[in-house]
Amino acid sequence: MLRDDLRTLWTEPRPPGAPARVWRDWALLAAGLTAVVLEAFLRENTVWRPVAVLFALWLCPLPLWRRTRPLMTVTLAFGSVSLLQVASLVAAPGEPVGLSTGAVVLVLVYALPRWGSGREIVLGGAVILATGTLCSVTDEAPLVENAVGFVFLLLPGAVGAAVRFRGTARERQLEQVRSREREQLARELHDTVAHHVSAMVIIAQAGRVLAGTEPAAAVEALEGVEEEGARTLEEMRAMVAALRDRGVGAELAPPAGVADLERLVRTPGGRLRVDLGLAGELDALPPAVDAAVYRIVQESVTNALRHAVDATELVVRVAGERHTVRVSVSDNGRRTGRGREGYGLTGLRERATLLGGTLRAGPGTDRGWHVEAELPGARSESGVHARPRR
Repeated sequence: MLRDDLRTLWTEPRPPGAPARVWRDWALLAAGLTAVVLEAFLRENTVWRPVAVLFALWLCPLPLWRRTRPLMTVTLAFGSVSLLQVASLVAAPGEPVGLSTGAVVLVLVYALPRWGSGREIVLGGAVILATGTLCSVTDEAPLVENAVGFVFLLLPGAVGAAVRFRGTARERQLEQVRSREREQLARELHDTVAHHVSAMVIIAQAGRVLAGTEPAAAVEALEGVEEEGARTLEEMRAMVAALRDRGVGAELAPPAGVADLERLVRTPGGRLRVDLGLAGELDALPPAVDAAVYRIVQESVTNALRHAVDATELVVRVAGERHTVRVSVSDNGRRTGRGREGYGLTGLRERATLLGGTLRAGPGTDRGWHVEAELPGARSESGVHARPRR
């Protein structure tokens, strides 16, 4: 089992989305260079002052590549630390060589497990451990002090690994949300299309009965419609069955849509007044878009009830244009916390993208939270007719 874990670690890729440079990198570089200059002039009794200053100046720019080249930066930094330690041991200056600014290497220790691949983490960790061991062995400080220093050296690496694990876990959860949204969309598409295909099969069967007095070609055509409809229904059920959890059957009832919004927004939770406005052509939307509009409003209302502090009103607007449906939901409350987007909105954004639309969510201009979506409202000419409104 340990061998499998090591093999998994060795083959672990780098986390995606590592930025090459951000403003904090240049701020760190400026702070480091300023600290080197100040320490070089203000610190007394600096051992090998020119060497110590050059060494600190060498370390300061390395964090600029800590995300894109974590192994290289760790090797260069700690390799040079080892060389300086060996040189000071041979020359026996009596005191450690270097400036306190050299602590910038702790940033590299953090970046290695945060942004490196598994192979880079193993090799870079070996370099860090070897350098730390060398410094502990050659240092004349007490054992406890060396142990504390060693732990202090490895602590940023543990923090980097924890941050990476948290980010990876969140990305995995987001991917699960997207997957569930795709599954839900496939289910709704299946239910709607299956409803119409079932009707087509029934009509074709009736046509066969009534075609007794008609030419033989009509009977053959109706038989072809029946056969094709039955095959389509069977294939679609098999496809969606592979996406669904086991034990969940196929329901042929159409999903909720725009016609169900009135029932949805009737005094939700008893504390919010909902102003619902429907405008434009909303009676002939594609079933998937119709269901998406309902889901967006439903999720927005739920979020307002959960997170909008002191909110008294929720404004919902759904406007059907010639080729577009626009959905807008906003509340007049205030949000607590950092306002990071939740998994529900992530799933809705995935649904909107799959349908060819967009969804944006964020704080309003004055207060509250605003959700705005734009979905394609035009039905293709080859599509089925709109499902009956309830």
